[in-house]
Amino acid sequence: MSNNLLNKIQFVLSLLVLFGCQKESVKRDELKQFTLLTPEETGIMFENTLTEGLNTNILMYEYFYNGGGVAIGDLNGDGLDDLYFTGNMVENRLYLNKGDFKFEDITQQAGVATRAAPWKTGTAMADVNGDGLLDIYVCFSGSLPPDKRKNQLFINQGNNEKNIPQFKEMAAEYGIDSETTSTQASFFDFDNDGDLDLFLLNHNPKSIPVLDESSTLALLNETDPAGPQLYRNDGETFTEITQEAGILKVALSYGLGAGIADINNDGWQDIYISNDYTAPDYLYLNNGDGTFTNRINEMLDHTSHFSMGNDIADVNNDGLMDIFTLDMLPEDNKRQKLLMAPDNYEKFEFGLKMGFHHQYMRNMLHLNHGNGSFSETGQMSGVSNTDWSWAALLADFDNDGLKDLFITNGYARDYTNQDFLKYMADYLKNNKNGLRRDNILDLVHQMPSSDLNNYIYKNTNGWIFEEKIKDWGLEQKVNSNGAAYADLDNDGDLDLVTNNVNHVASIYRNNTDSLSPNNNFLKIQLQGSGLNHFGIGAKIKCYAGGELQQIEQMPIRGYQSSVSPVLHLGLGKHSTIDSLEVLWSGGKVERRYKIKSNQTIVFSQAEAVDAVRNQEETKPLLSEIPSPIAYKPFKKSINDFKRQPLLVNPLSFSGPVLTKADVNGDGLEDIFIGGEAGQAAALWLQNKAGAFSKKNTPAFEVDKDYQDTNASWADFNGDGSLDLYVASGGYGEFMPKDKRLQDRVYFNDGKGNLTRSIHSLPEMLISTGAIAVHDVNKDGFPDIFIGARVIPGRYPETPGSLLLINDGKGGFLDKTAEWFPELSNLGLITDAQWADLDLDGIAELIVIGEWLPISVYKIEGQKLQNVSQAFFAEELSGWWNSLHISDLNADGRPDLVVGNLGLNSQVKVSPEQPAEMHYKDFDNNGAVDPILSFYIQGKSYPYLTRDELLHQMAGMRTRFTDYETFAEAGLENIFSKEDIASAAHLKANHLETSLFINGKEGMKYVPLPLETQISPVFAIKSLDINQDDYQDLILTGNIHQARLRFGKYDANHGLVLLGDGQGNFNYLPQIKSGLNVKGDVRSILQIEDQLLFGINQGTLKTYKLPKSE
Repeated sequence: MSNNLLNKIQFVLSLLVLFGCQKESVKRDELKQFTLLTPEETGIMFENTLTEGLNTNILMYEYFYNGGGVAIGDLNGDGLDDLYFTGNMVENRLYLNKGDFKFEDITQQAGVATRAAPWKTGTAMADVNGDGLLDIYVCFSGSLPPDKRKNQLFINQGNNEKNIPQFKEMAAEYGIDSETTSTQASFFDFDNDGDLDLFLLNHNPKSIPVLDESSTLALLNETDPAGPQLYRNDGETFTEITQEAGILKVALSYGLGAGIADINNDGWQDIYISNDYTAPDYLYLNNGDGTFTNRINEMLDHTSHFSMGNDIADVNNDGLMDIFTLDMLPEDNKRQKLLMAPDNYEKFEFGLKMGFHHQYMRNMLHLNHGNGSFSETGQMSGVSNTDWSWAALLADFDNDGLKDLFITNGYARDYTNQDFLKYMADYLKNNKNGLRRDNILDLVHQMPSSDLNNYIYKNTNGWIFEEKIKDWGLEQKVNSNGAAYADLDNDGDLDLVTNNVNHVASIYRNNTDSLSPNNNFLKIQLQGSGLNHFGIGAKIKCYAGGELQQIEQMPIRGYQSSVSPVLHLGLGKHSTIDSLEVLWSGGKVERRYKIKSNQTIVFSQAEAVDAVRNQEETKPLLSEIPSPIAYKPFKKSINDFKRQPLLVNPLSFSGPVLTKADVNGDGLEDIFIGGEAGQAAALWLQNKAGAFSKKNTPAFEVDKDYQDTNASWADFNGDGSLDLYVASGGYGEFMPKDKRLQDRVYFNDGKGNLTRSIHSLPEMLISTGAIAVHDVNKDGFPDIFIGARVIPGRYPETPGSLLLINDGKGGFLDKTAEWFPELSNLGLITDAQWADLDLDGIAELIVIGEWLPISVYKIEGQKLQNVSQAFFAEELSGWWNSLHISDLNADGRPDLVVGNLGLNSQVKVSPEQPAEMHYKDFDNNGAVDPILSFYIQGKSYPYLTRDELLHQMAGMRTRFTDYETFAEAGLENIFSKEDIASAAHLKANHLETSLFINGKEGMKYVPLPLETQISPVFAIKSLDINQDDYQDLILTGNIHQARLRFGKYDANHGLVLLGDGQGNFNYLPQIKSGLNVKGDVRSILQIEDQLLFGINQGTLKTYKLPKSE
């Protein structure tokens, strides 16, 4: 062979090897987290086919498209998990896992073919009779005769000679062949007696209108089979104990999800019920005595409205069980506007009156604080908008040690499409005979249909999620309902199974073992003693590398479904577990140490000998004590959105104002509490014992119709006594030039007797948002900057702010035009302070506001000049609420903490994609039309529905004759170029509550802990809480009377951030800080070792600081 030929052959071979490597590389690059397997690959042909007919359609049965479930478990003991699907109108199917994702239909051989009649819903695998074999329970529903709705229980009889499990239907023998319209069955040991009881989630097949108080109360007080049922396992049979257990069983029940977990860590399993429609969700805490108590109103601040499926798991690995609920809010702008009805405040208030809680249409993630309260973070966590969602599964799908989130999604027909609802209303109106059998399908076929993709999110840090639909291979367009996970091929990662409407079931193979081979795992099999063979209710705590993970054994999850009872832990890079605890129901615990990863380990309750150790409770830093002041809150029923429906946030709820001073010269701090309109302010004098008594102040009673929005003490008239300046403001019940908007000055006689000085101030009928006292002209007398908040009824038109110069006798002159002409157009001011930022001995004025950047003004001669650019490198415009100035890094320079809206909202902004406000009287009717816009999926859209637009501007009806046209409209499609160009324009590009560390080069933005952003911040306090000589922070806020589409902001229960002295802060969990301050906190006041929190329309809450060592 010649050298040339040899060289050619070697060259060709090298190319082939190269191409082969490239091909293999391409294959690996194309591999995603999940691979959708075909029916031909798996042998699974099941399809939940729905056939629309005269009696079988969405108009005859509203839950027609709610779909079926899937149950997973090893039925024949071969170490492989098998699959059971329920079909609403088709036969259920059982598939035996043969390994390597090959399945065999054994429905007939196993004897699990249900009655041929519809309507099958949920299914569960559980060892009902405690023999160590998984049984199958099937729920029935539908508008059918009771005998056709009897649930079925297939008891596992063991395998035949072909290793196929054999079943016998025995629901009647066990007393659980319920005829109710059932969604799902949850088997768990609610009384810790060693056997499995049954919670049966039911739903009313008919929509009951909630009309008035009396009819609603009647529904809530009358037992009805539509309500849930609790059955106690009595050995040979089950006994229903629903009502004696304290569980409400009424017609107003539309149960779509039941989550079972030990939510409060007391060793007893609790129940969370997700209810559709207006019916409230329930959080039943297990009392440990055979009864439950609904605690949802006190533990959760708000809930989903159309609650669907749910899941309960320790999302952020803090050892506490968190609650995730699903709803129907779409992600994209078009579907939001096509499917959402306008805000209905009357209906909402009626629901509150009936005890139905604050319900909002979006998914909710409730993070457990461990102190009986939760904070809802779904919007900030990135998981609030997933359209018409059903199953939620929290599990570690990439084995990194954090629980990810899978959500099934879709509805065969858009039943709530606003154009269809309008069409149906017109149809019924124009057809005198109404809805008849022969025309009902015509209406059904008018409903739009859409296939949607499911959602999957990667957990990035414990409670912030990143959408991974495309990256992880879940782009399939399909309407999925029930879902479950299991390691179907025993390769150490969790595969996914979904039950789909009118589409073959989906089997997703997880490729973590190939994509992330260094991510380790552990599988855990539990062998419970007694009749609870699979250890239902057991709690597993895993410690690896100083990190905690906790999971509970509760296979019933995933909407009408159940997952494999083999527990799964992703371990990330940890190859060894330091210790693992199994806390069994009943109080025993088993511990093992130094466990190798990537294996299946078995725990047996019979080997658990240790009792659960009572963990020593960590004493929190702050402890609540009775308030030293008997302050009675003033309740207001004002709805600002009745006056201006398109407000961004309410404007009437700024109090109470708290401020302190020694007003009577006795060396003790006294407290002023501002009043609301209709409530007089009050002055509370402190005595030497630390107690407070209310001082009679007639001037306050005379001025009780004013709304106090701010206050400051200073010697305004130079007599040596501290006088009081009180700012007047308000919105909802005030006219633009209301006489009650006049600020007030009260002179002090030195003994705490205050008298209003009528002639001290010029007429200034503005709604004041901020005051800042400083000797501007250096004459020895305090002058005052007045920041105007809003023109009542004309938001967001700019009110005129003022600069008042003291004449030396306590009289003030308006010198705005001379000193600060731009004050008349400064903006919507929320707070202001004076501070010497550049250490030149002259204080600057720092001003914040809504739709404004943080602005700094310097005194130069007898002028105030804007020097913001000298301190801030970029213009950060926000919806700023509060300003706190303190030296937080001990360098002698004042730093800024500025409260903002936060990130737990539908509104997302950036410098490139700001929120915008265009406003003018677009329709020339004398009213301001404020149009809020922000970006959704890369494009800016007005944030209002078609109905809201037509209510605001009736003339738009001819332009947008249907919802479809409006749903795709941008601002430029609604208004002409001329209208947009002539409208006033505001923008906000930064909504984070922010820390700015003051240095020689100006203000440096330092991110605060993520928890800071879970709710708007209105009150801030800096102090050394933990006595380490470093300044810490307390941040509070919230907005309860919010616009319904946004929902109330309430996740801040009093945040404590511990400082390191360098300007860095760490969040201290609520259970350690001790704070649990709910409500709209508007002020924080420290009196000695006590912190007083002023809550709008609430009592004062008081906490005691730790004692000095």
